[in-house]
Amino acid sequence: MRSAAKWPVLPLTEAFWFQEGPGVRNWQFTTSGIKLLNVANIEKDGTLNLEKTDRHLDESEVAKKYSHFIIDAGDLVIASSGISFDDDGLLRTRGAFVRSDQLPLCLNTSTIRFKAIDGISDLRFLRFWLDSREFRSQITKLVTGTAQQNFGPSHLKATKISIPPLPEQRRIAEILDKADALRAKRRAALAQLDTLTQSIFLDMFGDPATNPKGWKKTSLEELFEIARGGSPRPIDDYITDAPDGINWIMIGDTVEGGKYIAATKKRIRPEGARRSRAVKPGDFLLTNSMSFGRPYILRTTGCIHDGWLVLSPRSEEAEPNYFYALLGSKAVYAEFARRAPGATVKNLNIDLVRDVIVPVPPLPAQRKFAALVATIERSTSTFSNALVELDALFSSLQHRAFQGNL
Repeated sequence: MRSAAKWPVLPLTEAFWFQEGPGVRNWQFTTSGIKLLNVANIEKDGTLNLEKTDRHLDESEVAKKYSHFIIDAGDLVIASSGISFDDDGLLRTRGAFVRSDQLPLCLNTSTIRFKAIDGISDLRFLRFWLDSREFRSQITKLVTGTAQQNFGPSHLKATKISIPPLPEQRRIAEILDKADALRAKRRAALAQLDTLTQSIFLDMFGDPATNPKGWKKTSLEELFEIARGGSPRPIDDYITDAPDGINWIMIGDTVEGGKYIAATKKRIRPEGARRSRAVKPGDFLLTNSMSFGRPYILRTTGCIHDGWLVLSPRSEEAEPNYFYALLGSKAVYAEFARRAPGATVKNLNIDLVRDVIVPVPPLPAQRKFAALVATIERSTSTFSNALVELDALFSSLQHRAFQGNL
């Protein structure tokens, strides 16, 4: 086997063909016609979710101006904006292959498609190479943007790729495909477990919007003391590494898809904490703007910034697992959204939350639900640990592959 050091190093333009989407303007968008690919459609897990956006172009306009931007089945599409830094300090983009059932589809601003060059390259190899250190270190040095990182064809034209012979590309891609498929199955299993909790909730208690089982109803204010966070200004003057620092609970301390907040990334000086809101384990936190209305159960003490509302239980009737599922239900979210001010950006406040009326089943029923949730969470933990191990294995395989040692 040839080592990566002996693989030919080519400009990316000599190994793959690529094309950036056109600069389509907002006034051109329609709600029917040819679907426009959006950065948000390209998921982190390497899939394409076209349900996340509803932007189209009129078919006649596409025929006149954009026919050469129509995507083909099998194209690899990537996001060239809205990308972020990983823990290693390097940028990582997102990519996905386009299926025939997702067509017709047109490239859009900040999306780029790739095709292989016959006899030279394989798109599956490229998909994994875009996650390699070789590409990510190059693009990190070349990108523009401060708050949001962006790159385009000029940056890609400046990158080079160590590319083995085509049979070796295909062999590497096949091995990494199999490892990635195992990760995908674990992620799918975790998603099913998350769905199972809400299914059990609806089966046991019914839809909170209609309360078909006739449970007692009460306001959130009767069940919880509700308050909002607060931040001393300027907050950077109060952040500290000193031993007497107090946990400073931010939106960034949440885990995507998570239920609990158990640790914080920063601490705040005691005098700054006095200007905030103290919280304790067992409190509920609600995001009041970003990720509007998302609940979390607190597992640490500290104080919160003004991106949160805190719900502190007044009553033993507030079993945490039941109320987490209730606050995260579609019915309660819809009620928050109906009451919240703001047309495009919604904001929660104390007044609109305290008056929301919710069903409160007897405590034994809530505890039975909590026991089932605990069983699901144990399974979730097992699957999550397995996924961590698979991620580590995949990273190791990927590193070896692009070092020529696979």
